[in-house]
Amino acid sequence: MVRTAPQAAPEARAGDLDREAVADRLRIAAGEGRIDLAELEERLELAFAARTYRQLDVLVADLGPRSAPVGADDEPLVLRTRMRHILQKGVWEVPRRIVAETGMGLIVLDFTSAVCPHREVTVEVACGAGQVKLVVPQGWGVRIDRSSTNTGQIVSKARTEAEPGSPLVTLIGHPRSGYVRIKQARRG
Repeated sequence: MVRTAPQAAPEARAGDLDREAVADRLRIAAGEGRIDLAELEERLELAFAARTYRQLDVLVADLGPRSAPVGADDEPLVLRTRMRHILQKGVWEVPRRIVAETGMGLIVLDFTSAVCPHREVTVEVACGAGQVKLVVPQGWGVRIDRSSTNTGQIVSKARTEAEPGSPLVTLIGHPRSGYVRIKQARRG
């Protein structure tokens, strides 16, 4: 009887969403000052060329787990769609962190009737050809984080500073060919 050596299992292949998730994590690390912009560009190039999970894991291994801000014990709101529409509106409680990802669909985050117990909220957006729209009440501020990419496709008509006692939304946006649009609700 001839024995053959066992074949190594093929490495698991990564998909576009996996590459985008790693790219987002790298952009956030750059925004936090954990890697510089030159290293960010180098790692992003490797991330988008990666074929396997192992190749992606290597790019973020030295970053460790993402640390949450002190007191951030609530779970993020994660909204993902490829082609459908997601409307988050009406009365809802705003968590400290929101993740909105769309391929060709539309995600609307309407904060006008929302209850926000936090002074700072982070909204992380990734969109392919789709759109993400944010509608914030009067008094709220929205600032676009410096780690955002394709900022020409992020259009904000909201104030950048929050009024005293009102929340400030930090947008970390990564639109490819889609758009992120932000507007301030009208008074009344």
